[in-house]
Amino acid sequence: MTIVKPAVKPARPFFSSGPCAKPPGWSPEKLQTESLGRSHRAKIGKSRLQLAIDLMREVLQVPDTHRIGIVPGSDTGAIEMAMWTMLGARPVTMMAWESFGEGWVTDVNKQLKLNANVMNAPYGEIPDLSAVDFTHDVVFTWNGTTSGARVPNGDWIADNREGLTFNDATSAVFAYDMPWDKLDVTTFSWQKALGGEGAHGVLILGPRAVERLENYTPSWPLPKIFRLISKGALAEGIFKGETINTPSMLAVEDVIFALEWAKTVGGLQGLMARSNANAAALDDIVAASDYLGFLAADPSIRSKTSVCLTVKGADEAMIKKMASLLEAEHAAYDIAGYRDAPPGLRIWCGATVDTADIQALGPWLDWAYHSAKA
Repeated sequence: MTIVKPAVKPARPFFSSGPCAKPPGWSPEKLQTESLGRSHRAKIGKSRLQLAIDLMREVLQVPDTHRIGIVPGSDTGAIEMAMWTMLGARPVTMMAWESFGEGWVTDVNKQLKLNANVMNAPYGEIPDLSAVDFTHDVVFTWNGTTSGARVPNGDWIADNREGLTFNDATSAVFAYDMPWDKLDVTTFSWQKALGGEGAHGVLILGPRAVERLENYTPSWPLPKIFRLISKGALAEGIFKGETINTPSMLAVEDVIFALEWAKTVGGLQGLMARSNANAAALDDIVAASDYLGFLAADPSIRSKTSVCLTVKGADEAMIKKMASLLEAEHAAYDIAGYRDAPPGLRIWCGATVDTADIQALGPWLDWAYHSAKA
């Protein structure tokens, strides 16, 4: 069998699920530099941090009732900060259907020792959402980065819930419409959906979360970088650009660029449309293939961002071979599935990817598959 290389390559072969592709048109020369080399506590530093917060509020359509803060440690830092400061006031339900959700279960049960109720599902599936007890605090991942499975919407979240909802949304924001009235705590990292630089997390608190923070003190000690309360009240400065520890102003300028780009493509609706178009283009590739499938078989819970594919007859070694062949040809970077997931491919379809590049990827997947088999 003669295996012919496709003639056209993706113009930007960046399909990693984090850090993700930069916005189209990005270059380092386009970043503002006035804040670089200055203190983040100087007027210019605080103003740029506040601008990043304001732009996130505008693009994500976060209501004024919710506070937005930039915190250390990427999404991991943000979700850990939320769990360590607010859990323990009432029973906890942990929901996990991929590796990061499983990690939060480990931390809550083994580190905080809260003996949480755990609702698991295999990779590619989600638990029974109708069985969630909202007298509990509920911790869940909106979009499973490593499994390609997501919750279909927020309708399953009770309006009259007694507990708080903790939403790890790092692979979901900027691609889905978040029901902010149902989300008490939301966390993400801008290195995913916006293609920003890593190490910074975002923590969004609704009024019920603020009430919990101001009226509940955990029984365990809190590291300095987790402390959100000062003198018995919420440390409001964190949500006005006064970060707990020193941020990278270069990363802040980078995400400001991405957020301003987001506005040029239509804001949240434009970002969602781009992600949907990318996922649809990948759907077409899978439909035309006799060896590709979706790890999340049910379309209603299938990710529109971190799309996880099965490859007929492939083991881990073959997946690595395919990914290596594609990288060597500069046709696709970083598309092997997550190390803890079943062997397969993972293609990021978020808004910073161009649909034409997804379409151009299809023939290259065929080439890599047949080449790896040969």
